[in-house]
Amino acid sequence: MGLPLRSVRVLDLTRVLAGPWATQLLADLGAEVIKVERPGSGDDTRGWGPPFVDGDGRPGGVSAYFLCTNRGKRSVTVDMETPEGRTLVADLAAECDIMVENFKVGSLAKLGLDYASLARRNPRLIYCSITGFGQTGPHKDRTGYDLLVQAMGGLMSVTGEADGPPTKVGVATADLFTGLYASNAILAALMERQESGLGQHIDLALLDVQIATLVNQASGYLASGKVPGRHGNAHPNIVPYQSFSARDGHIVVAVGNDTQFVRFAEVMGRPDLATDPRFSVNSARVIHRAELLAIIEPLIAARTASDILGALDRVNIPAGPINRLDQVFADPQIAARGLVVEPEAGATGKRSPVVGNPIRFSRTPIDSAKPAPLLGADSDEVLRAVLGKSETEIESLRKNGVI
Repeated sequence: MGLPLRSVRVLDLTRVLAGPWATQLLADLGAEVIKVERPGSGDDTRGWGPPFVDGDGRPGGVSAYFLCTNRGKRSVTVDMETPEGRTLVADLAAECDIMVENFKVGSLAKLGLDYASLARRNPRLIYCSITGFGQTGPHKDRTGYDLLVQAMGGLMSVTGEADGPPTKVGVATADLFTGLYASNAILAALMERQESGLGQHIDLALLDVQIATLVNQASGYLASGKVPGRHGNAHPNIVPYQSFSARDGHIVVAVGNDTQFVRFAEVMGRPDLATDPRFSVNSARVIHRAELLAIIEPLIAARTASDILGALDRVNIPAGPINRLDQVFADPQIAARGLVVEPEAGATGKRSPVVGNPIRFSRTPIDSAKPAPLLGADSDEVLRAVLGKSETEIESLRKNGVI
């Protein structure tokens, strides 16, 4: 048996992160993903570095950023500013199940590559548009980047220390979540197409996704009207659920319920805390957060991280160290799960380790060793195999700067 999407073909007109993250997941699941890039420069992230890995024909090679989000794709270079280039893209879309794009609203309509135009020729096409603010609304024409969306969507207002400035998350969460929502929406549309025989347009906005992933913070505000603030590494609704300073380093402790708190209090040498009416139930602990922390912070600070973590682990209290990335990748759990893979030489010209796909199928395992592509490496093969172009036609397109 092959991978679940082995019979699906995707046309990928996306750059940077949200769109490529969605299409990489489809590639990991077995889809043939044809990535259309600008001749000469390609996806913006090919040059987003350092760090770079040797290979791509540019000073310093190709960026590690590009490698992390374009695994398993085929690269075709097309100049869509030319009539011939636009025709090639339309022809490819006619042969695909899915198209994903993240151009500004209206840009592809001017080129005749919008959903309405392409669906007339291929009514089964599932066409996913990813933008900063969506296809409608007063902000629809604005350019959206993850940092801007984290700010406008409220995430930065609840991230950071209580007495510090608003802070962005250390990775581009709005982009990543949008990519995951996009792949989910695309798979749902594929299933619906089995019944209707028709594709459809999917409109995804980074800002919409950012607000949807505020989860309990947004729900709490809508229910109470109270604007949430920043709690640093603490949780607004659970106590104690945060980082602490041990004698020789920082740890996190995540006491998720009252039963766990009883065991936690015993490990702290203060079993009386679990019967104190200020702390006996979580709702009370949230109200009396400062008083409880004033008691337990010195107790944790007096012990080493390994001592306190070992004691908590023995009574099944979720707790752990705050690892640097070198410590993360040295963890035997990571090795056991096979999260680091070395794809075959592709865009870099040599093997370079990357993080693999975390999905574990029992019968159809994902192959995360497929490399990211060299810029334009698959142009000739795709044009021959998918569009039936002759060598003479391909050479003419290349001579005219179309590919």
